[in-house]
Amino acid sequence: MSKALLEYLEGFITSARKERIQEILLGRTKHFTVAIEDVYQLHNTSAVIRSCDAFGIQQAHVIEEQYGKRLDKNIAMGSQKWVDVYRYANTQDCIEAIKAQGYQIIATTPHNNACMLEDFAIDKKSALFFGTEKSGLTPAIMQQADGYLKIPMHGFAESLNISVSVAIILQHLCARLRKSNIEWQLTDGEMLEKRIDWSKKSIRSIEDVLKRYNNG
Repeated sequence: MSKALLEYLEGFITSARKERIQEILLGRTKHFTVAIEDVYQLHNTSAVIRSCDAFGIQQAHVIEEQYGKRLDKNIAMGSQKWVDVYRYANTQDCIEAIKAQGYQIIATTPHNNACMLEDFAIDKKSALFFGTEKSGLTPAIMQQADGYLKIPMHGFAESLNISVSVAIILQHLCARLRKSNIEWQLTDGEMLEKRIDWSKKSIRSIEDVLKRYNNG
């Protein structure tokens, strides 16, 4: 049924769009995911989603306990359409949902006991947690984390803007992942699901198209 729907939907998009969707999905991964906790500057949240899209991270998790919704569609530049964004009203719900998917919790922190980025083992499914601009991650995450990660710093600055940190870490880890023997790509079922989803999002009159399909 899903394959029939996909074939129908792809009749409404160009061959170039179809090929582009397939090409991008070959580079998508759920081996790593990103979670951001109570980020105050909404352009930072949006920039993080954009980095997830750029580096092939399919899922992102946004904890909005203190400041409410922080996703600016204009700055994300449509990336929220292509990245699966999950929202949580509190930190604990996010931790439990991510652990249930088999991820280890990795807290990013400038503290000295954290693993350096270049030394981080990439074999396990990892959820990379990033905190607020001023105070970092809350104790709830720091206490429940399975590991800690930091970017090597060689100047007076002890930390970077969250969106910069996310981009640096994702670029480094994803580059290593793609050179590894780890099975990091989406499954066939996951690719089919996203091909349908992205095809729908590529059709302007999708509601009418789906009505015709369902009534066919």
